[in-house]
Parts: sequence; structure tokens; C-alpha cells
Amino acid sequence: MNRLIPGTTMKFSEQARESAFSLISPVLEATGGLTLSQLSKLTGLEGTTIQNWIKRGWVSATKGKKYSEKQILRILLINMLRKAMKLEDIANLMRYINGDVEDTSDDIIEDILLYDILCRIIFTAEDEGAFDTDHIKSLVAREVADNTKEIADDEKLKKAMYVMVMGYRSGCLRTEMEKGLEVILDEM
Repeated sequence: MNRLIPGTTMKFSEQARESAFSLISPVLEATGGLTLSQLSKLTGLEGTTIQNWIKRGWVSATKGKKYSEKQILRILLINMLRKAMKLEDIANLMRYINGDVEDTSDDIIEDILLYDILCRIIFTAEDEGAFDTDHIKSLVAREVADNTKEIADDEKLKKAMYVMVMGYRSGCLRTEMEKGLEVILDEM
């Protein structure tokens, strides 16, 4: 299986299981952020797409030419959902969780913890081959309970994380469907 870390072009490694963002943060610490071209390589997104998300207010504006940890995390979260959800719906979901993109005082959870928890749930569900509703809700509830000190509204977060995990999985299924369809169309 050619497994990737959600929202990135990076191959999965065991280190990603507990803290997916820990694979990216050393580069940020060493360089003070990522350039647009580095961020494009990391995410597989066109630079114009990233800039458009900033213009729309879904990602905070850059200060200088480097993207900060907070911006990168928001881009990864949007990118991991965009194959299955409308961008406006993703933006609304992110506002539901963390309010205004520029204001961290209204956040239910830090983006880094949100990203790492989502990745842990996704990796566990993939390993167990179980994406049914009850199983995902159980994984979400366990992760939220394990991190309750860092979360401002457990119930609200559980609802949003369930949607995000299922959205990510839907995007994966859509990609597989498109590959199968492409094979069929090539045979015609």
C-alpha cells in the first residue's frame, strides 16, 4: 500500500502514527517557515490554490514570504478534505471548530492537535479496516477523552471530527472510484 500522510505528498512512516506533524516541524524550526514552492511540494497543491485560500480568508495571510506552522496546518486540514467536500463547507467546518482564522482565542482546539488526532484516527481505522459509523465515533470519542485538557468543547469537537474523518475517507474512496473508472474508459 502506498499510504500518504493526510493532506500531504509524504509517505507514511511509523513516526507519523502518533504525531504526523512532527515530521514537518523540524523543517519549520530550521528554516523559519516554508516558501510557497516548498508548501506546494509538501501538499501537491498549486501555489495559486494556496494563495486563493488566503484571499478567501480560509488561511491567515503570510507575513513575509514564508508560511508559518499555523498556516501550514490549516492548509493541510483543508487539503485532506477537499476531494470530498466543497471548499465553502470545509471553511464553515473550520469556523465551527476554531472560529475566526486570525483569532486563536475562540479556538476549541489548536490546529496541530486537531491534525495529529485526525491522522491518528485515520491511521487506526485504516489499520483495522473499519470506517463504519460506530467505530469512527468510538475512535473520535477515545481521542477526545485522551486530550480533554486541551479541548474547550468536547461535544462540538466530536461532531466536527467525525465529519472530517468521514470526509477524508470519502475522498479516498472517490479517488479509488476514479482510478477504476479510468481503467474502464481506457478499455473502451
